[in-house]
Amino acid sequence: MNIVYKLAIRNLKQNKRRTLVTILGVIISVAMVTAVATLVFSFSDLMIRQTIADSGEWHVQYQDVTKEQLAAIQADEATQTVAITRDLGYAPLEGGQNPNKPYLFIKEYDAQGFTQFQVEVSKGRLPHTDKEVVISEHVATNAKVKYEIGDRLTLRIGERFEQGGDHPLDQTEPLRREDGTLTETLQHIITKDYTVVGYIKRPEWETAWAPGYTIISYVDENMIGATGHVNAAVVLQNIKPSLFAHAENLAKRSNIESVQYNNDLLHYYGLSKNEESYSMMYSLSAILTAVIMIGSVSLIYNAFAISESERSRHLGMLASVGATKRQKRNSVLFEGVIIGLISIPIGILCGLAGIGITFWFMNPMIEGALWSSEKLTVIVTPLSLLIACIVSMLTIFISTYLPAIKASKVSAMDAIRQTSDVKLTAKAVKTSRFIRKLFGIEAEIGLKNLKRNKRRYHAIVFSLVISIVLFLTVSFFSAGMKQSLELSQEGVNYDIEVSYSNGKRIDDRLLQSIVSLDSVTEYNLIQEFYKQAWVDEAYIADELQEMVMKDKGLLQDGKYPYEIKIHALDDSSLQAYANAVGANYEQLRDPDHPAAIVMDTIRYQDMDRGKYIQTKAVYTNVGQNFELTNSYKDNAEETKVSRVTVAALTDQAPMGMSGAGVGGLNMIVSERIMDQLADDEELANVQTYLYLKSAEPMSTQQEIEEMFETNLNVYNVYQSRKSEEQQILLTAVFSYGFIVLISAISIANIFNTISTGLSLRKREIAMLKSVGMTPKGFAKMMNYESIFYGVKSLLIGLPVSFAVMILIYRSFANRFSYGFTVPWLSMLSVVVAVFVIVVSAIIFSSRKLKKENIIDALKQENI
Repeated sequence: MNIVYKLAIRNLKQNKRRTLVTILGVIISVAMVTAVATLVFSFSDLMIRQTIADSGEWHVQYQDVTKEQLAAIQADEATQTVAITRDLGYAPLEGGQNPNKPYLFIKEYDAQGFTQFQVEVSKGRLPHTDKEVVISEHVATNAKVKYEIGDRLTLRIGERFEQGGDHPLDQTEPLRREDGTLTETLQHIITKDYTVVGYIKRPEWETAWAPGYTIISYVDENMIGATGHVNAAVVLQNIKPSLFAHAENLAKRSNIESVQYNNDLLHYYGLSKNEESYSMMYSLSAILTAVIMIGSVSLIYNAFAISESERSRHLGMLASVGATKRQKRNSVLFEGVIIGLISIPIGILCGLAGIGITFWFMNPMIEGALWSSEKLTVIVTPLSLLIACIVSMLTIFISTYLPAIKASKVSAMDAIRQTSDVKLTAKAVKTSRFIRKLFGIEAEIGLKNLKRNKRRYHAIVFSLVISIVLFLTVSFFSAGMKQSLELSQEGVNYDIEVSYSNGKRIDDRLLQSIVSLDSVTEYNLIQEFYKQAWVDEAYIADELQEMVMKDKGLLQDGKYPYEIKIHALDDSSLQAYANAVGANYEQLRDPDHPAAIVMDTIRYQDMDRGKYIQTKAVYTNVGQNFELTNSYKDNAEETKVSRVTVAALTDQAPMGMSGAGVGGLNMIVSERIMDQLADDEELANVQTYLYLKSAEPMSTQQEIEEMFETNLNVYNVYQSRKSEEQQILLTAVFSYGFIVLISAISIANIFNTISTGLSLRKREIAMLKSVGMTPKGFAKMMNYESIFYGVKSLLIGLPVSFAVMILIYRSFANRFSYGFTVPWLSMLSVVVAVFVIVVSAIIFSSRKLKKENIIDALKQENI
């Protein structure tokens, strides 16, 4: 081995602390790169598996092909496998007890189709001929119709057509019905006989609103016939961008009219027929990689640059005995190679272990956030490992190359004397006269030391600033996501909404049947109708005042017409709500003086600007009155006028109540007051909504649906709300995980920088002790140095973080409108953490210096 390389290895061994801390920083960086690369491949694999479970494994599907066209597809060089599928149509389900699913939906697959579309047999076997079928378990559990294996079925199969419609309806189209009567018919009916040979799990691709239960029969190319048509679902040999052009060319050559692509699946392979989407995916990947590399290079660079002073002396001695610039540069680069050989394998293993533990912990949350039936598993591919290795090696090379070039240019005398590292000009180390007066000579010496060792000083400050900015911006981003969710989910503080589609009111019988279900924990019944009120221009919302300034014709006698939405609560719900908002419950039930709780703050979505806005609905006070009129009558003599007093103002809505828009106002009253305010026609048109909170929303929904009430709509918002909440939590966990890794590198660098700096100052500190500096004075100097580090990093980091937070806020403002909130708690946490890190690093590094013998310290060269 070259003597220069031998000396480099010996130098690494002699400076064990610096070497170990540098290796630790690189290991964390490599682990971060590996974790991110593995995360991308693992999520891609998860979504591929989930998409296959949902819609089957196919890349291209040729529609309505003949036997000859099918042969051309099978012979195509790009084809790996072909699944033959066909949708026969719908047959009435005799004895079905679910009025929303009155059909059986018959599909046909060949043997390959059963594999590609993941048909899972729960009992019996798959069909082998077109005279056999397997039936979805949902027929027995939901429709309450039970078939036994061996039963014979005679089905009248046809296509669904809406009245007046000229195209058939498929499984994605809900049942067409009005006032409980079907408005669709089955046409083109054929009769087929089947034998039941098994049961299958309900297919993922059968949606909740599909009008037919799935049953599957068999088809193959020998059954197509001269005039028959099937669909050919193709799995390709290679997934590449040219597949779109190739499929279209094949379709053109074979006279196939319709080609479909499994865009959801191809998207997770990184392909899209849309060139803009295709370039966007790769641009985002490149940006993510660049951000990681820049952060890693910046922080690892410090790990190599902080000890440049000590290394330059070593290289200076080499130069004095004949080492060339190239040998000096290669010596530093060789140190990087040694550190890389040690750090990269360990970092890759740590990254894989870390992401594996994260997946294990996050899997339940991921399944809820992504509505996934598949597990997220760690996918290690040669490409992901290659990416981690290349990015890590490139990071280490850049981090070592710059210090190596600089070190190679220093002359032997300057390197040995350290004149290039420490320059003691009066201007460079000048401090304010108030420093000594306020804090003493120890603070002045500490500040002067920072000024004359600017490179180390800046390295520490930079590491701290990176951590501050990353932590605060991610914290603010997560808070913004939560705020956005609250605005977008305004009023969605329930799990299930129940109502009749024909406007029928929910009677006491049905109400008690639903709320008495075991899993229902809370409910709220709201009855709604509309009124109108003329509000003086001085009290209307700001947005309305802007509109009125442009068009005075909107006013009548100086008043603007507000749409008043009256919400009536039952006595128990109203009492709980009144107590929550500080209203007088008895006042709300007084028929002689009608009173209402008014929602004076609204949050709405501005469709023109595509954003959510929070604003005042009206400017009013408790005790003021509104005169309500019937909004549907034009004749003033027939209009009933009711005076309602404002009992309380609030921005807190009762469970389930949806917010009003600009020009609208929500009033909450008792049922007694509702009966007094509404006339007979309004009472006949009152809409009733039942809102539920449930310990098990999915089972509650199923139990309500199994009551088989005609025209009863059950809308489960639990999944969508929970999914959004978990997506935010998921984003926050991975974001904070990323920040933890970056901060760990920063902290390692800070400890490395401070410990190396103090070790290099052993002789200086020994000289200070020799001229009378006491241990107390030394501790005081170190404390002031830590304060200067912390203050400087905060003075830079907080403004930069604030600027980034403003940019994030403006990004959210494109869709959401809410006030900018400074995250004071996060900022306070950052201030405390900065000083804890710096003080801990200095205490750790200076602990051994206190025990150093002055003579030994003056003679020591290595650290």
